Amino acid sequence: MSTEVMPLGLLPASSRTGLVVEALRRSILTGELPAGQALVETELARRFGISKTPVREALKTLVGAGLVTMSEYKGATVRVVDEEMARSVFDVRSLLEPVAVARTVERGLDLDLAQDALDRASSAKDEAERSLANRDFHQLLYSNCGNPVLMNMLDGLREQTALISVNAWIQQPSWETEAAEHAEILAAARNGDAGRAAELVLNHIHSFEVRAVGQIAKGKQ
Repeated sequence: MSTEVMPLGLLPASSRTGLVVEALRRSILTGELPAGQALVETELARRFGISKTPVREALKTLVGAGLVTMSEYKGATVRVVDEEMARSVFDVRSLLEPVAVARTVERGLDLDLAQDALDRASSAKDEAERSLANRDFHQLLYSNCGNPVLMNMLDGLREQTALISVNAWIQQPSWETEAAEHAEILAAARNGDAGRAAELVLNHIHSFEVRAVGQIAKGKQ
């Protein structure tokens, strides 16, 4: 973990917590904080120049997002991506996301923002930036499905998907393949073809699952 001190003590508590969440999220998604890395409250508080309370709240947020796990004995650690976790995330996405995308295409989505997300992914400087841009793209694809319960369920998987992506890319970069698939999905959305967009999203999820789980399995050998 970086020893650089980031003094946030003069900011309001909510702002301190939010900034710690974002800093830790980026560190996790770039691999600076590797899977299994202990996240000690006192060390983090010293690093950010704040008390332990906003650090504790930030860790709770990251636990809820699926990036950090909390154990009675080990405390907080960066989540380890294994095959079971990856398959579970992709399984739920396969069931829900194509439906949400089809409904959003039918109801209309902001195509300019979707294109902007793809452009940001293409010009990203690191895996975290690229993964977060891809996450934004997928969210836009289901953001107007008209079902807040469905949206909340998919939102709850965004961070875990980003974590899986980064872990897979570390083993073998494949973002060019994902970028091509994203462009094809967006083209179907531009044409107003809800069925085709849903089909492409499902194929995209399945193809990335095969690549990601395969890389996870190789990493264990």
